[in-house]
Amino acid sequence: MIHPILLTPKSCEEDRPPIRILRGVPLAPLTIHHAETKAAAQAAINVFKEKYGIKYVPAVACLAKDEEALLAFYDFPAEHWDHLRTSNPIESVFATVRHRTVRTKGALSQKTVKIMVFTLIRAASKTWRKLKGANQLPLLIEGVKFVDGVASSDARENRAA
Repeated sequence: MIHPILLTPKSCEEDRPPIRILRGVPLAPLTIHHAETKAAAQAAINVFKEKYGIKYVPAVACLAKDEEALLAFYDFPAEHWDHLRTSNPIESVFATVRHRTVRTKGALSQKTVKIMVFTLIRAASKTWRKLKGANQLPLLIEGVKFVDGVASSDARENRAA
């Protein structure tokens, strides 16, 4: 299992403690990451800061620095949370492309590389999972505000008017 602190944004990579130290940190970040509400997640962050702030300074500093970004998914529909919590969705898309371009070892022209990349991504897209809660996308596009994964009532009233 990947330790939850490793799921923090790449901007904290240099401040992240080594894996051997992370083994000592309990899985408290999971309680942050899987809290039901944004307030509960912020409370769990505060508990983590108080409990481990002295012993794991870099991890706590990284968590504090990117707290808002880490909790941004609470402003989207709850059905989308699984997709938004993914550590690196872009990487899986381009893994196939990277694998093929490494194998060609620079033997392609710019034009043929573009064609190959487009073809590989189009072929890979056939196996992608569908977005959970796709019915919520029109609400997001219209600008409806979500609080803890649920459309706020005042936003729905404004939309109805």
